[in-house]
Amino acid sequence: MSHPTRRQFLTTAAAATAAAALSTARGIAPATAPGRRPPNVLFVLCDDLRWDALSCAGHPHLRTPHIDQLAAEGVRFANAFCTTSLCSPSRASILSGRYAHAHGVIDNFTEFPADLPNFPAALRQGGYETGYVGKWHMGEGNDARRPMFDYWASHKGQGKYFGTEFNVNGQRRTDPGYYTHAVTDFALDFLKTRTPDKPWLLILGHKAPHSFYTPEPRYAKLFDDVKVEYPESAFHLDGKPEWVRQRLDTWHGIYGPLFEWRKKFPDRSPEAVKDFAAMTRAYWATIKSVDDSVGRLTAALRAAGQLDDTVIVFMGDNGLLNGEHGMVDKRTMHEPSIRIPIVVRYPRAFATPRVVEQQVLTHDIAPSLLELCGADPLKEIHGRSFVPLAAAGRDEGWRKSWYYAYNYEKQFPYTPNVRGVRTDDWKYVHYPHGDGAPDRHKAELYDLKQDPGERRNLAADPAQAATVASLKTELAQLMAAAGALPDRMPLDEGIKARLPDQNIR
Repeated sequence: MSHPTRRQFLTTAAAATAAAALSTARGIAPATAPGRRPPNVLFVLCDDLRWDALSCAGHPHLRTPHIDQLAAEGVRFANAFCTTSLCSPSRASILSGRYAHAHGVIDNFTEFPADLPNFPAALRQGGYETGYVGKWHMGEGNDARRPMFDYWASHKGQGKYFGTEFNVNGQRRTDPGYYTHAVTDFALDFLKTRTPDKPWLLILGHKAPHSFYTPEPRYAKLFDDVKVEYPESAFHLDGKPEWVRQRLDTWHGIYGPLFEWRKKFPDRSPEAVKDFAAMTRAYWATIKSVDDSVGRLTAALRAAGQLDDTVIVFMGDNGLLNGEHGMVDKRTMHEPSIRIPIVVRYPRAFATPRVVEQQVLTHDIAPSLLELCGADPLKEIHGRSFVPLAAAGRDEGWRKSWYYAYNYEKQFPYTPNVRGVRTDDWKYVHYPHGDGAPDRHKAELYDLKQDPGERRNLAADPAQAATVASLKTELAQLMAAAGALPDRMPLDEGIKARLPDQNIR
């Protein structure tokens, strides 16, 4: 794997330095006061959690009181995004602070590089006791403890909602119970057995709400009385690229009783609507158990007198399309696929609860946590600390745009390569590679202020030609600044042979 050069990160580094100076000038309280032990960190990561699947984000039916309390007492980032909507690449970006082309985990089958700097390793080197519990999801067949963690309770692959075999510090253990409760028990074990005089980092990776959605019995019928229908955009695909209009979906969910509807999706027949509703209700129900887990963990911290001394982060790795634009799963750059929830509670740094509207990215997590913990920053990263933004509520110098990248997977051939740019007001997406006629890769342009649901593709509108040209330039500049010039994009050799043209167009 080649790493970006210092010159390629000059802009990012300068911006980070400026942000730190600005934070001091505003009088923001330092994360760690002289003589005070650095804060603990509890990091809770969900899989495929939509940004709007929390009651604090406005969900009309799903109630998540424990997560809501974190938001009410901390910071909720209302416009948070993943830069690759796929589990492993996004998780690697969270750990490393880098885009996928720089950390090298560009699919769901690649191990996180052992020599790649990351925030858990940095905290461990700085004296933290570190633990990882739950779904790791980088290196499908490997459940061995990763070197940046002292405590390890994880498993191979996706795990199962019931009966997952865990590797607990080198010992095999199959827990017959519900996954969400099992990993919460492991997390509480870590908190009970850790070294008392050390600060600690614990990352808990939930399986939920990843498919196949299997609620625990007490929540299985919770939403049976809620009427669920297809989203309006499921049947309004005029102007979309051909690959979208074909309504192809990935392997995730094609098989199984809750997913039979997808073979003919979207289908307005009563049977299909019933199946879609059952699937959606099951998705919501798995999140109820996650909220219970958050409640158990915060109660334990409160009982131990550590709640306010702990940075609590709750977030998802990527979003999820649930019928929008006739699609399910993720990978694309449409809003439900890329938007994620991020909630942070740490009153010593964020004394005033707030909702942050600026765009925050997965690769901002690592530098932010390291700043909060008073640790040395990672070098040559793409993210920047959101601490000044969240503490003071001001955005001088904060990003106004960022770029998205997804690389075609031969195992999941339904989504082509995706490159796009999102600004505060606009989104431009194009498909520089693929395996079909040019129409399959028609660009997409959306006015997000006027059309947040991305209903009307304006890419071919002559009146928007200047906007398209400007955003194409912005995309090229963002990629170049991050060391991701098109001719350096990692691609499957078979795709390269079929589609040699890698130019932005």
